[in-house]
Amino acid sequence: MEAIILGSGSKGNSTLLLTDTKKILIDVGFSYPKTKMILENHGYTFKDIDFILITHEHKDHIAGLASVVKHSKKNVYIPIEMYKAINKAIDKDYIITIDEEQFQIDDLKIRFLHTSHDALYPVGFVIEDTTSLLYMTDTGYISKKNLSYMKNKNIYIIESNHDPKMLMDGPYPYILKQRVISDTGHLSNEMTGKYLNELIGDNTKQIILAHLSETNNLEDLAIKTVSDLIDNRVEVKAARQNEDMVVRI
Repeated sequence: MEAIILGSGSKGNSTLLLTDTKKILIDVGFSYPKTKMILENHGYTFKDIDFILITHEHKDHIAGLASVVKHSKKNVYIPIEMYKAINKAIDKDYIITIDEEQFQIDDLKIRFLHTSHDALYPVGFVIEDTTSLLYMTDTGYISKKNLSYMKNKNIYIIESNHDPKMLMDGPYPYILKQRVISDTGHLSNEMTGKYLNELIGDNTKQIILAHLSETNNLEDLAIKTVSDLIDNRVEVKAARQNEDMVVRI
């Protein structure tokens, strides 16, 4: 399994996931030209993509979705509860709604994990074939139910949005600070580290911290905080807003 993170942060999020049999675009938070350029830099085009997954409808996750679907004619798989948030953005003919928590395409299993964020029906994903990946951004906390599905995966791409002290001492208006730290906001470095300490196991090979705030976090701080909380059992790296990253096992 290989993931090419095109970029991650409040200005845009998108990842190309390469499994044994499928190529999946997760979120389309960048414009069509930018997404096309980054994919081509890695030797791929939209023709190579099998389908698209969307975490939620906020602009930094779907800004380029309409244009990409218009040009590529690729289907977008979403939980049925997300339909009202997506159906006005793209041609309905390309929306495939799933009314179960887990579905399968050939040998690939995909589980929707309903997250806690201020969107209509935000989700993360557990994606598995012969290897496994947890992909989760934009959530204020992780439920016990979700944690039960997230244990001992090979790759974790997971939000580590902010340092609470930097957030509270920083320039955001008070109401926005309260949104970020709320149950429908974003995971802090410490929360992510504590969750990962419960989750990672012998199968875990890669941890990538995603959706870091450019205002309320520092890459080195996020990596150190999470690494300390997991006792340095797995190397931790951070995805960047303006730089793509290749993750493979």
